[in-house]
Amino acid sequence: MKTSKKLFSISCTALTFVLISCILCSCSSVSSSNAVSRISDTAVPSSAAHGTRDNTPVCLTPTAPGSVVYQNEVTVIDASNASDGYIVVRYTGPNAKVKLQITGSDQVTYTYDLKTGGGTDEVFPLSAGDGQYLINVYENISSNQYSTAFSQAIDVTLSNQFLPFLYPNQYVSFSSSSAAVAKASELAASAETDLDVVTAVYDYIISNITYDYHEADTVQSGYIPNVDEVLSTKTGICLDYASLMTAMLRSQQIPTRMEVGYAGTAYHAWISTYIKDIGWVNGIIKFDGKNWSLMDPTFASTTSEKELKSFISDSSNYRLKYIY
Repeated sequence: MKTSKKLFSISCTALTFVLISCILCSCSSVSSSNAVSRISDTAVPSSAAHGTRDNTPVCLTPTAPGSVVYQNEVTVIDASNASDGYIVVRYTGPNAKVKLQITGSDQVTYTYDLKTGGGTDEVFPLSAGDGQYLINVYENISSNQYSTAFSQAIDVTLSNQFLPFLYPNQYVSFSSSSAAVAKASELAASAETDLDVVTAVYDYIISNITYDYHEADTVQSGYIPNVDEVLSTKTGICLDYASLMTAMLRSQQIPTRMEVGYAGTAYHAWISTYIKDIGWVNGIIKFDGKNWSLMDPTFASTTSEKELKSFISDSSNYRLKYIY
């Protein structure tokens, strides 16, 4: 349904959270064979023995078949695959600055920038699981003043709880042709378990990717990680690290949540994964505002979720803000 025009100011906190996060701490097409050959591997020897775990990449591909569509003259929302944990949104109007907000049943509102000028399809996760989602599109009219361009509520029942954390999306963008996917397969070749893959990906990234302080100081609002660019340049900010790790693990069929939030007043980022026979391991890889660290896999595999969360932070103010 199309709503009547409504003027308001979008909260600066909501719009700039990702930007602030990056300061505290883009998928380009490069053939996987060429990209991998340019990367100097310091973490995984090429002669590593092949493990018993299947390292064949599995990249789920979002589609917009048009069977369930909500639209007006400036917005198209394809919810055909909402049961798979994502929607596809396309802005077709003339405005140069457009925001998308998605609020799920958990009442957490995610704010995204929408691409303008070309009618580009973009994929957004339904991170709150089952329930009703309110999807709003806003057009900028001046400064931080926005007008409601489109609003639609949809009801979602996931066919599989893990799908939102296996598909690519705007912040975690990858495909079967991504160099990051090829690298993940290489890193997973000697793995016996999913925990081995997590460890191999983590070790590779902290050994080969350096923090880009200049980018952190100059990053603009609306910044979107490009995992293949990070892999090629070997530099990035916190979002780049997290997005690359998440893309690699998802391509190895490991459900992975890229999460951001706070422990006390300190900004944190962490990656949670679902490990077979263990469950969700919350914060298996975390960023404390200065350093990345990997939870001891042995500890992770033998400890309850409650104790794991205590291990990550003993603060009673441990607060998850967003999941991508």
